[in-house]
Amino acid sequence: MLAPYACQPDASRGRLWPEGLSSFRSPYQRDRDRIIHSSAFRRLKHKTQVFVEHEGDYYRTRLTHTIEVAQVARTIAGVLGLNTDLAEAVALAHDLGHTPFGHTGEDAMERLMAPYGGFDHNAQALRIVTRLERHYADFDGLNLSWETLEGIAKHNGPVTGPNADAKHDGPLPYALAEVNAQWDLELDTHASAEAQVAAIADDVAYSHHDLHDGLRSGLFTEDDLMELPVTGPAFDEVDRLYPGLERMRRRHEALRRVFGRMVEDVIAVAQNRLAAAQPKSVDDIRHMGTTIIRFSKPLYQDLKAVRSFLFHRMYRAPSVMEVRAEVTRMVDDLFPLFLRRPDLLPPEWQADVAAAQDETRLARTVADYVAGMTDRFAIQEHARLCGGEANPAS
Repeated sequence: MLAPYACQPDASRGRLWPEGLSSFRSPYQRDRDRIIHSSAFRRLKHKTQVFVEHEGDYYRTRLTHTIEVAQVARTIAGVLGLNTDLAEAVALAHDLGHTPFGHTGEDAMERLMAPYGGFDHNAQALRIVTRLERHYADFDGLNLSWETLEGIAKHNGPVTGPNADAKHDGPLPYALAEVNAQWDLELDTHASAEAQVAAIADDVAYSHHDLHDGLRSGLFTEDDLMELPVTGPAFDEVDRLYPGLERMRRRHEALRRVFGRMVEDVIAVAQNRLAAAQPKSVDDIRHMGTTIIRFSKPLYQDLKAVRSFLFHRMYRAPSVMEVRAEVTRMVDDLFPLFLRRPDLLPPEWQADVAAAQDETRLARTVADYVAGMTDRFAIQEHARLCGGEANPAS
């Protein structure tokens, strides 16, 4: 039984291109399955989370991260009586629009696309699922339900209006504006609780696995984490319960406690806020004016300290910055090259090139192509077309 404030499958606003209902899957299950079977989802296997793909097989990729986010989202949604299929669908789609080389590639693409309407990975995910996936006979994209599209667009909060994040000041990214003009996603309201769960699951997953990856890379040690809130008490508890535990088991036991602390905190806060607000429908959630799914204030402050540590010791470590500079150069080389020489794009992209009536539309086609590249393909193409190294900073 779903809670009254959950997204009810039989009350879905439907799809832009009407389809008959499945006899054995809900609309949100179909969305989830279409996302999993999409080309963009498969490419996440070879896209970076923090470390560039060739740096090691044990680091998270966008695909492994996405699977972890989906697992957390299903767990939290299930406890709260929400629609687990919708929460999972939004979680599985949330990173589809990421460029190669993680946030480094996105930073470069934002700068390069600034004259042409900007670039945002959430907006690009919408462009992928509404336009760029071209496998179905009746429509471009995946023809996802309104609720899943809403979740992709707004899982981090309203995009317009008084409750919008300051990051969204200025015009909407063109990819988001195009989809919203075709089908109003009510960008000034919050998303469903299911989409909010997907957003917090993203925070939980990366906060946990970036600690794992940072330790594995040698950028910091367990002793460093003993000095931080959340992680320090977790290691203390493991040492008390399992004195002398082998190093890798000790690390895993401590970080699984950090993971559990975050999930339990989110569930407890959501239960309290839902009990106080007594929402009667998903629209009550959308119009609350604030998020219903969040960390408690004490844990949020503790996690800020952990993230500050990760920023300085991992995301901005000299070795990481060296690779960031190399891969930024690759994107900076490839984008203007394809803009100047669109004939270098593959044959299946030439129809889009021919349909581009001005430089802005051509730039958006080039951005679609470059943003869709995996790390390894971007490195290979840069080596082939620009004479670059096969493995940056190796």
